Amino acid sequence: MNSAAGDIARAFVDARRNWKTLAEYPGRRPTDLAGAYAIQDAALEQWDRPIGGWKVGKINPPASHELGANRLIGPAFADTIKPEAEGLAQFPIFSGGFAAMEAEFMLRLAPREAAPPTSPEQAMDWVDEVRIGLEVASSPYAAINRDGPCVTVSDHGNNAGLLLGRLVDRADWSRLDEVGVTLAIDGEEKGRATTATMLDGPFGAAAFLLRNLAERGIDPQAGWWISSGAITGVHEIAAGQHATAVFDGIGEISARVIAGDRD
Repeated sequence: MNSAAGDIARAFVDARRNWKTLAEYPGRRPTDLAGAYAIQDAALEQWDRPIGGWKVGKINPPASHELGANRLIGPAFADTIKPEAEGLAQFPIFSGGFAAMEAEFMLRLAPREAAPPTSPEQAMDWVDEVRIGLEVASSPYAAINRDGPCVTVSDHGNNAGLLLGRLVDRADWSRLDEVGVTLAIDGEEKGRATTATMLDGPFGAAAFLLRNLAERGIDPQAGWWISSGAITGVHEIAAGQHATAVFDGIGEISARVIAGDRD
């Protein structure tokens, strides 16, 4: 870990730990994915906090061509991953920073003693459960997405929590691309799509994640959740609002966001 990466990571960890916002990026912005993941790795070293999963996001052209990757990942801490229960789930966000909700399929890892999968079909064998869900994306730095994928990676992949919903039957895994998904905020529809628009789909995201972890020397753990990518888009949200995602033929899932506690 170089000192510059450690300093940037420390600024993000401190802001996240204390629910503070950052008006400016805390250092020199990374310009490649190696530098961005070095900051993310440094942040993980500074936390005394178990990982419960990982989010996977898309890198759009032309950045994907320039960076040599069409996806990125970030950690989801175990204490920010919640199962859906009675009542509306609540997640804190960084008011004054960035916050969004995303409808996603959540895949639970069941690692194998083998080389990482290289295809969506192979990745299915590394998963033992699929659920519908919501990813809460939030960062203390408001311009995290505008500044590009390397900045997104550098601050925990812009993740602030996962909500796990209804189980998807194993027999339906091969037809996830056929499931229509909508996301609404405070009752207003914001996006509608299927995973057919998401590169090679949720299991392709799992394969990408496992290869990324292997390259970084991180051993995948049984029970880790993979938030496999925003199906309908990244929809900004403010404290007090709620989001509902409907997965046709499977069910729906909702959550409210609240301002993070600065005390």
